[in-house]
Amino acid sequence: MAVKVALDSLGCKLNQAETDDLFRQFAGAGYQMVSPDEADIYILNTCTVTHIADRKSRHLLRSVHRRNPGAVVVATGCYAERAPAELAGVKGVRIVLGNSDKPNLLRLLEESGCFDNRLVGQEGLVSDICDSFRTRAMVKIQDGCSNFCTYCIVPLVRGGERNLDVGRVVGDIKQRVAQGYREVVLTGVRIGSYSDNGVTLAGLLERILAETGVERLRLSSLQPGEISPELIALWRDGRLCPHFHLCLQSGSDSVLGRMGRRYSTAEFERVVSCIRNAVPCVAITTDVMVGFPAETDREFEESYRFCRRMEFARIHVFSYSRRSGTEASGFPEQVGDRVKKERAGRMLALARESAGDFRLQFLGTMLMVLFEQRSGAIWSGLTANYIKVYVKSSTDLTNVLRPVRLLRVYRDGVWGETAA
Repeated sequence: MAVKVALDSLGCKLNQAETDDLFRQFAGAGYQMVSPDEADIYILNTCTVTHIADRKSRHLLRSVHRRNPGAVVVATGCYAERAPAELAGVKGVRIVLGNSDKPNLLRLLEESGCFDNRLVGQEGLVSDICDSFRTRAMVKIQDGCSNFCTYCIVPLVRGGERNLDVGRVVGDIKQRVAQGYREVVLTGVRIGSYSDNGVTLAGLLERILAETGVERLRLSSLQPGEISPELIALWRDGRLCPHFHLCLQSGSDSVLGRMGRRYSTAEFERVVSCIRNAVPCVAITTDVMVGFPAETDREFEESYRFCRRMEFARIHVFSYSRRSGTEASGFPEQVGDRVKKERAGRMLALARESAGDFRLQFLGTMLMVLFEQRSGAIWSGLTANYIKVYVKSSTDLTNVLRPVRLLRVYRDGVWGETAA
């Protein structure tokens, strides 16, 4: 029997993309990919963007060790890069490898002697066992950030900006399409800054659209200053999903200044207006932080009102988390937990309201849905503009792209009916 390996990922889409790459490496080398409870080796790609992410990582590592005490537990990723000794002290964790070691993780584990290579199975099984788990492929195009926003730990655990070769990215997408993926998500820390020998993000998108058969192409997170008329014009191609995730962080200019963000709310609003004027049915989603050091009631209200005016399709709300080594960790007037909780509650209520209003616009319309998951007879999937759609079907809809009429709001999305 082959050595059994399980992989988990927390945090951003970049982590998901890197975990998918590890999955392919292990499966292609003949290791059997299984659930955590069955694994001989368990690997968690950790996140450390907030203290909550740290806590989730520790909890998951301890939980797997408790349920499967015989497994060799490995922690990698951003938390492992930031605080390796801290993770090494988590009960059950045997090996800690940071981001710099992640690309070589398979070789390093083999060299460590934590499993017997004689048990490795047949090579070349990756297309049979690895690619049936998701319908959307996360493809990494870039890593690192050089902005050093005052609150952000990412530049310290990911390093400066590095871009993957255009040819490699296009080749990766061709491979995913050949494996049956219908949608590709381009991901990185700052994909809007992508540049390879003069090829910008817009040029990369042109190459992908011209040279691959991808049916849907989605971008992960972008900064407002990275949006240009040249970039927006590419959305004339219907394969580009009408969905822009623009990082706001705060709707108060004074808070944005203390954060070290390189735009104003007026600039953000102009970018949103340009996108909406050019891209029909577009979803604008965002991240918003509450409780940044010295954030006053007035500044929070500015942020709240700005988010309401923007009518976002989805808002990811999170409270400021003090990260050692960042400039903001030393700022005076840290906001208390009670105030953070109250502000997060108000912003989350607005997020639910805004998301509901966005979905209501599309009731009665027919949109294409890429189905991904099933719970009993209920299937769910996403529209190109990121609305979660549920339908009832007795047939297998895994990885099926099908027109659906949106009928009513349901759970965190919309209930629909597939076309006859």
